[in-house]
Amino acid sequence: MKFNFNIPENTQIIFTDEANKFVQDLHSKFGTQIQDLLAKREEKQSEFNEGNLPNFLDETKDIRSSDWQVREIPKDLRDRRVEITGPVDRKMVINALNADVKVFMADFEDSLSPTWENVANGQLNLHDAVRKTITFENPANGKKYQLNDETAVLMCRVRGLHLLEKGIEINGINPPGCLCDFGYYLFHNAKELINRGSGPYFYIPKLQSHLEARYWNEVINYAEDQLNLPRGTVRVTCLIETLPAVFEMDEILFELKDHIVGLNCGRWDYIFSYIKTFQNDRSRLLPDRYQVGMDKPFLNAYSRLLIKTCHKRGAFAMGGMAALIPSKDSDENAVVIEKVLSDKTLETHNGHDGTWIAHPGLADIANNVFSNAFEFDRTNQLHVLRENDVINQDDLIEPCSGSFTEECFRTNIRVSLRYIEAWLRGVGCVPIYGLMEDAATAEISRSSLWQWIKHSVELDTGLVSSKETFEKLLEEEYNVVLEEVGQDSLNSGKFVEAKALLKDLVLSDELTDFLTLPAYRSI
Repeated sequence: MKFNFNIPENTQIIFTDEANKFVQDLHSKFGTQIQDLLAKREEKQSEFNEGNLPNFLDETKDIRSSDWQVREIPKDLRDRRVEITGPVDRKMVINALNADVKVFMADFEDSLSPTWENVANGQLNLHDAVRKTITFENPANGKKYQLNDETAVLMCRVRGLHLLEKGIEINGINPPGCLCDFGYYLFHNAKELINRGSGPYFYIPKLQSHLEARYWNEVINYAEDQLNLPRGTVRVTCLIETLPAVFEMDEILFELKDHIVGLNCGRWDYIFSYIKTFQNDRSRLLPDRYQVGMDKPFLNAYSRLLIKTCHKRGAFAMGGMAALIPSKDSDENAVVIEKVLSDKTLETHNGHDGTWIAHPGLADIANNVFSNAFEFDRTNQLHVLRENDVINQDDLIEPCSGSFTEECFRTNIRVSLRYIEAWLRGVGCVPIYGLMEDAATAEISRSSLWQWIKHSVELDTGLVSSKETFEKLLEEEYNVVLEEVGQDSLNSGKFVEAKALLKDLVLSDELTDFLTLPAYRSI
């Protein structure tokens, strides 16, 4: 194993010979299989581009119709009514574990810009958090942070299959980032977590098929055997955040039944995946991103089917992210509270067992909604089976009504510019216009621009979405962003590079799979 960058100070404890060998073994045994899985994704997308529609699989109908359950859920994961998510930044880890929530999902994925420093320090931060030794002192004001006696349960989200770790080379090849994230965290923390009454718990993102779930099951079984951990020690929650995956939820649960504890409605990536899947289908264009909420029929059907599928198998059905941020303005904050209440009430009504927030200031609202929904001292809604709810292919791909506005076209440009610029600086989670934007929400903005232009969508002002329109509005909104951020941010930022990257993404003939792929070459 070769490191392409200096190992940051204090993180040598992570990159020990034994840990490095474990990760190297994971890569040697499982690294090349990822290329086959990614190739299958491309084949499937080609079929969608030709007009085929995603649907339930004939070859796995026996799995869907037969009786089976996932392994019993660990005691400390039976109450997940509110989970907070955020990057593996040291201060963030402390504040999130101290928040009034049941679970903190420490994120190496969509809310992290995977610079080598962020990845290496992130592993150290989680290592220290597991051992309750993590502290932080703000150099600006000397304020000190440390963990409370009682903290949230820690879960770790690894990167998706598509991202490599360019800080490491194994036999001249960059290993998959997900195997690095999984391997180092598991190696250092599994036994410590068990000794403390918990366990190594993971979130797995962006699955597109049960074959990818099967792959992860093989990785986990091998890792448990190598570390002498009993089968079922590693427990995972899988995000259902791609349209193809919603048609294979039973199969995903089945493939991982020794390890899985639930599925999660990753709504923002799911909306992005809807755009990606139907990129050539003019009849299924999505309107302004702010109009596409969980009340839309295709999203509500997705939520209900996830609940029905999970609860039938004894698994949790987690709700989606409230990306809103509390406002200091009382009128604006009232609107935020109302939106979060409405969103979380819909989730409890459908039967979700818990939900996500991006800001601790929303914890009280989410806690109250879910606590009030739980009956007879329950800590979940596994009893809500939705047995009479019939959800078919048409429900899950139903076209979405709404308007296409110039205001949103312009906002999509500004959000994309600001997010990409921050990501290039090493910041993957950014508050923009009252929302906590991460890679998933930025993907919606830039892919909407691409699709509206491809199909020459007429906006509410009569302007037609075209390459020429985009280039003109890009110049105008670029100047707006520069005024918004101020000279200090401009001097230290990467806006010129972000503008060029956004232009390439939006004007490309083909929709780029993930904006982080070209962006990763620049960090």
